[in-house]
Parts: sequence; C-alpha cells; structure tokens
Amino acid sequence: MLQLTTYRNLQVFLVIMAVIGMSFALFFLQRHLGLTPCPLCIFQRIGLIIMGGFALISALFNPKSMVVRLILWIGSLAGIGWATLVAARHVWLQHLPADQVPSCGPGLDYWMDTLPILQVFKEVFAGSGECATVDWTFMGLSIPEQSLILFAVLLIVHVLILWRIVRPASHNRLA
Repeated sequence: MLQLTTYRNLQVFLVIMAVIGMSFALFFLQRHLGLTPCPLCIFQRIGLIIMGGFALISALFNPKSMVVRLILWIGSLAGIGWATLVAARHVWLQHLPADQVPSCGPGLDYWMDTLPILQVFKEVFAGSGECATVDWTFMGLSIPEQSLILFAVLLIVHVLILWRIVRPASHNRLA
C-alpha cells in the first residue's frame, strides 16, 4: 500500500500546493477578477515560490543524506515561514481601525527603482493603505486570511517532513 506521508510524497504535496496557490493568485485573482497585488501580497507569493522551489528540488532528487534533506527543508521552511509572517502582518493591517491605517504610498515598483533593498523591506512592512483594503472575500475571509490558513497548513506539513527526516520509516521492520 502506498504510504502518503513519505518524504517524497510530502514534498510533492508542497509543490502541488505552491502551484495551486500561485495559479489561483495569478489566473483567478489577477486575470479573472482584475485585482492588482499589493506589496505584501507580492512578498507572500515570493515566499510561496521559494518554498515550492526547494520542495521541487527535494521531490525530484529525493536525497538520501539527512544533511541534504535538512538543508533543503530549512530553505523550504524559510520560504513558507516568510510568507506566513507577511500574511500575518497583512491580516493585522486589515483589522486596524480606519484611523490607524497607514496612508497609501508609492507603489512597489517605484520603491524598487529608487530605494535600497533594506529600505524597501522597511517601507513594505510599515504597510500602506492599499494593503489594508479588503478587495475580495470568500466565506467571509479576505485573501490574506485565506493565505494565512494555507500557510499554516503548509507549516504543519513541514513539521511532518522534519519528522520524516529525523525518524525515517523502516521499510522491512517486522513487529
């Protein structure tokens, strides 16, 4: 019987979830609904792409070395951890009272062209009025709230992967 929680299968699951998440954002939210991603949305996508990239490498090569698996896991965890923190910040901004929402600033393209990268990160995380706007909801949840739920699930999958790395299953163990 195929075991669904093998190291490789969990990595494939992460890749599939990254593809679904990015496809949903690009094809449905952007192309179909015409929504433009705010800077925090873009940073969440970057984290999801990083996680998906490391998971794809892990799934394709299925390294046997625990050290290599841990290095790839740390890269994947860093990507989804980043996305989770950004999504949490985004949700927090959306729940601020209207009088405490930061004012809208120039777009991310302008910041990338005119500011040093560390200043861009500072400006993005300060938030802006466009990041606090709720443009679309599904089942009462905004896009960042939905993203935060997805990212939390992916973090749980990372815990399972870590378990698989440090305690690999024996293939021929007799009870």
